[in-house]
Amino acid sequence: MNRISQRLIIVGSSLLLLACSSINPRATGPQPRLPEKTGQTHPAQAERNPSPANRGGYYQDDGPGDLPVAELLRTPDAEPRIEPIAKATTRSYTVLGRSYTPITDERPFVQRGIGSWYGKKFHGQRTASGERYDMYKMTAAHPTLPIPSYARVTNLDSGTSVIVRINDRGPFHATRIVDVSYTAALKLGLTGKGSRQVEVSRLLPDDIARINQNKASTLAQARSTTEPAPAMPDQPGNIYLQLGAYSQSTNAEQMRQKLGASWQSPWPGLQVMQVGSVYRLLSGPFDSRERASDVAQQMQNDGLPKPLVVQR
Repeated sequence: MNRISQRLIIVGSSLLLLACSSINPRATGPQPRLPEKTGQTHPAQAERNPSPANRGGYYQDDGPGDLPVAELLRTPDAEPRIEPIAKATTRSYTVLGRSYTPITDERPFVQRGIGSWYGKKFHGQRTASGERYDMYKMTAAHPTLPIPSYARVTNLDSGTSVIVRINDRGPFHATRIVDVSYTAALKLGLTGKGSRQVEVSRLLPDDIARINQNKASTLAQARSTTEPAPAMPDQPGNIYLQLGAYSQSTNAEQMRQKLGASWQSPWPGLQVMQVGSVYRLLSGPFDSRERASDVAQQMQNDGLPKPLVVQR
């Protein structure tokens, strides 16, 4: 075989290897993306000069999007709920010679390691869940957590934590345990350095129920402190001033004692009344709504929040 033939064989073999290396890993399993070279540009610099060659992020040529950071920082956490696991994501798979077995039961899971993020380069691509990746939502990729499931990710340097929805597979890198969306990374403070030590804690059904219950209680308390009591026909001696409404009796009692320490005569005394699940701090009774309104105005003149006139 002459030297020209040998060179043609070598070149042909190299092209074949190059073509094989570009195969999308999704063709053989649920893995969404392979890790790339990690020479990143600082995201702050990328946002100041958002040229295609200067977009930051942990992955090469990746980076932040176009929405303002201040707006994204107000994005609420993912709202956890119990969802069925996608059957297609429960099979064991292998990436880069390493095998992964997805979790399919309700076992607790806590893991510490390096957390990173992925952004514009993958925005709009299909995730392992079948959904499109949205870098502006609170999501994350994990090699083995159920899809979908929810996890609390905590920045161990700052203590900041967020709740994300696991809807993708990755990262497939020996030193990293989770890839969060760009918005989640902003809220966690990961974008400046690109990666940090984090803790990933899976939210089980009991955790989800407790979180949603606490959220509902907080919303109810907020409504009770801003919404006036239902209007009722005036009856002499049943008119009160409402100075606050609380979901916990202890909070109402503490406020009663605090205000009582500086309470001025001849204002009627303070009392806590339970109305349903709400504890209302009231002053009264007054003989008429007019008298109650006069006292409410006097309280406001003395620097107190103006109370509501209510009928009991």
